Amino acid sequence: MAAYKVLIPQDIMEEGKAYLRDKGYEIKMGSGITVEDIVKDVADCDAILARTAPFPAEVLEAGKKLKVIGRHGVGVDNIDVKKAEEMGIWVTNAPESNSNTVAEHALGLIIALAHNIVRSDKAFRAGDFEIRNRVKGSDLEGKVLGVLGMGKIGRLVAQKAYHGLGMKVFGYDPYLKADEFPQWVTKVDDWDEIFRSSDYLTIHIPATPKTKNSIGAKEFGLMKKSACIINAARGEVVDEPALVEALKKGEIAGAGLDVFAEEPPVKDHPFFSMDNVVVTPHNAALTTECMIRMATHAAQGIDEALNGKKPTWPVNNPSNPR
Repeated sequence: MAAYKVLIPQDIMEEGKAYLRDKGYEIKMGSGITVEDIVKDVADCDAILARTAPFPAEVLEAGKKLKVIGRHGVGVDNIDVKKAEEMGIWVTNAPESNSNTVAEHALGLIIALAHNIVRSDKAFRAGDFEIRNRVKGSDLEGKVLGVLGMGKIGRLVAQKAYHGLGMKVFGYDPYLKADEFPQWVTKVDDWDEIFRSSDYLTIHIPATPKTKNSIGAKEFGLMKKSACIINAARGEVVDEPALVEALKKGEIAGAGLDVFAEEPPVKDHPFFSMDNVVVTPHNAALTTECMIRMATHAAQGIDEALNGKKPTWPVNNPSNPR
């Protein structure tokens, strides 16, 4: 029997490729990341190890032999999961690969905002030593961190902020019961209240039709003028023009952003000229260690599916897998 072939449209860490080769799979590196490229490349492949390229129904239908898509990371909004399930194609992801790494990054954005690290660095390099006397930071101890979404990442941010920084932590997650919240997190049941009460509001909810642009002008209007918002989840959940306006008008004090409505953002995006905004290029999960975990966990899901096993981290559940 010929070896199963795995398409990798975007390169991954060598450890993930070695995992597949050691299991006897043939690897096919993709020719590009457009839908047209992937449609062409997937024709003779049994699996796809997917990063951020699009995988709509058109790609799935072109994969006549396709049995599984292993997502490098957690979010699957770039994959037509429903269509895959209808076609008997497994979709897996790697939910245990990047939680701690993204939580660390979110906290880094919080600290950078509180202590004006990026703004001070920029001014100091330009010869402005006296910025130290003009721009004051803010202690985090005792401040309220609002965590929107108490999943794996949100829970880790809460843990690190409470135990490591001495922050008070409020959490909002309508899918969890009170006894499912950690004891150091105050459960907030009202959406508006989490925005009103937070000094720092960190977003950890997925992008869905329900959550798209769910954080907008109303929410920013509820926040303290001294508050900051952090988004290391998905850019689509924030109404970006409304955020720009809130920052310009001083309705909120700042923002730490790793994700954007359009990636990459346009070169003249207003965020890039704002001193009260810290931006990173959607790299919260891109540490060496995390990249290795994402690659190997995605490869593991592919191997499990191709061997007729139920994957450890399934996203869907096809009733009649190919």
